[in-house]
Amino acid sequence: MAGNHSAPLLQAARIPAGRVHLDGDLSLPPAPRGLVVFAHGSGSSRHSVRNRYVAQVLNMHGLATLLLDLLTPAEDVGGAERFDIDLLSARLAAAVAWVRGHATLHALPIGLFGASTGAAAAIAVAAAHPGSIVAVVSRGGRPDLADDKSLRALGAPTLLIVGGDDIEVLRLNRAAQAQMHAPAEIAVIPGATHLFPEPGALERVALKFRSRSRKCLIPRCMARRFVTTPWWRPRGPAG
Repeated sequence: MAGNHSAPLLQAARIPAGRVHLDGDLSLPPAPRGLVVFAHGSGSSRHSVRNRYVAQVLNMHGLATLLLDLLTPAEDVGGAERFDIDLLSARLAAAVAWVRGHATLHALPIGLFGASTGAAAAIAVAAAHPGSIVAVVSRGGRPDLADDKSLRALGAPTLLIVGGDDIEVLRLNRAAQAQMHAPAEIAVIPGATHLFPEPGALERVALKFRSRSRKCLIPRCMARRFVTTPWWRPRGPAG
C-alpha cells in the first residue's frame, strides 16, 4: 500500500477529563482514513519515543494519530496513579469522547494502541463502548490488568504483540486472551524481550503477518505497520 508522503498537520490538543485537562498531540494527514489513539504505559507520556515513531509511520499511511498524557504532571509522580486502571480508562474514555465531538475527527473509525498499563485501559474503554472502537492493539501490554468483565465484554478485534522472551508478560497475555470472546490474536516476536531492543525482532515476523493479512484482526494498513515498525531503534521511556 503506497504511503502518503504529505506532511501531516500537527495540532496541540487540550482534552477535558473531569476536573482536569489532558495535553495531547494530534497529527492529521490529508484525508485521514482513521484515527489511532495511543495509551502510553506506566512512567511514560505522550512523548514516548517508540509511540511517536509508530505514529509517524501511521501518518505516512493515511491514519491520524492522537498521543496524549493520561495523567497530569502533578499526578504522574508516583506509582499509585500510574497503575490505577480505572483512572487511566476514564481518561482514555474522555479522549474518545473528545474525538467524537471534534468537527474534523468525529466520523473517523477509531483504533486504540496501548502499551503496558495503557493496554488494560484500551481494553476497558473498548469494552465499555461497543461499536465505537474498531480495533485494539497492545504492544508489550498488560491486558491482564483489565478486569474480567472488560475482558469478556470486549468486542473489538484485538492484537496482542509480545516478545517471545518476555516470558511472564507472554503468560499474562495468554491468560487474558483466554478470557476474551472477541477475535484476539497474540503475535509472539521470537527472541524479543519486553522493550523489543533486539535489532530485527519484529521484522522476522513481518512476512508471516503479510501472508495472513486477510485474517488480520485490524485494518491491513494498521496491522502491517504495527507489526513491522522497528520501535526498538528509538531509545526512550518504556511506554
